[in-house]
Amino acid sequence: MIAVLGLVLGIVVGVITRPVVPTGMEPYLPIAVVAALDAVFGGLRARLDGKFDDKVFVVSFLSNVVVAALIVFLGDQLGVGAQLSTGVIVVFGIRIFSNAASIRRHIFRA
Repeated sequence: MIAVLGLVLGIVVGVITRPVVPTGMEPYLPIAVVAALDAVFGGLRARLDGKFDDKVFVVSFLSNVVVAALIVFLGDQLGVGAQLSTGVIVVFGIRIFSNAASIRRHIFRA
C-alpha cells in the first residue's frame, strides 16, 4: 500500500511541478526509463516467484540505470552514442519481454 501511495504522490508532484529535463541529459532519459522498467518487471517477476528481496530490487534498479547511462555516455564520447543506445534498448527490451512472458505464465498458468 505504501508503494501505491508513493506512486500516486510522485505522479501528482510531477504533474504539478512539471519538471524539465536539461538538454544535456535528454539522450539518457529514455535509456534510464527502459533500464528502470527492466528492474520493475524483474522485481514483479521475483515477487510472483516468491524470491523478492527489497535490497536486491533497489540495487538492481539503481545499477541498471547507472550502467545504462554510463554505456550511452561512453558511446557519446566515442562518437557511437546512437548505436550503443540502440544496443542498450534492445538488451533491456529483451529482458523486459522475457520477464513479462514469465509474469504472464505465472498469472495465467500458461
